[in-house]
Amino acid sequence: MEEKPQERKSGFNIIRSNVQHRGFGAGSIDLNNVSSIIIDGDKAYLDMGAMHARSEVEKRIRFSADKNEVPNGRRCWVVWVAVDRGREGAYYAGLAACEMLIDTEARRGWKILADHVNRMDAAMKRKVLVEGLNETEKYALRSCLVGHNAEWWERSPDELKRALS
Repeated sequence: MEEKPQERKSGFNIIRSNVQHRGFGAGSIDLNNVSSIIIDGDKAYLDMGAMHARSEVEKRIRFSADKNEVPNGRRCWVVWVAVDRGREGAYYAGLAACEMLIDTEARRGWKILADHVNRMDAAMKRKVLVEGLNETEKYALRSCLVGHNAEWWERSPDELKRALS
C-alpha cells in the first residue's frame, strides 16, 4: 500500500479575512486568528496546546496562583499571537506575553489565568505587550516568528518589530 505524503500545515491559525473583534458583550470570541508560542529559556516554539492550557510545559503540572508555592520554578512564557490579513497578505498583528513558573520535577507551576485571558484579548485587539521578556527571550520569539514566515514578519507593524528588537 502506498502512503500519502503528509500535507504541511502552517501552524498559525488563519481561517478567513473578515474576522472582526466586536468587543465586550457582542457574543462569542473568534479565536481562529490567535496562536500560541511557548518560550522556554532560549527556545521558542509554536504549541497550540496552550490554547487549552495543555502545552508541553503545562502537561502534568498542577498550577497555583501563589508564586511562593513554586520556589524552584523556571520562567516560561505563553505568547499569544494574533495574525491578520491585509491587502498585501497575512501579518503578525498583535502579541502578548504571559509569564509562568514551571517546576517539572515537583510537577508544580504558577500562573495567573485571568492575566492569560486578558493578554490573549489584548493580542486579539492588536496590542503588543512584551514587557518582562529579556533579550534572549525576545530574540527567541523574533526568530520563531521570522522562521515561521518571514513575509508575515516583513508586513508586521513597526511597533511589533521594535518591541522585539
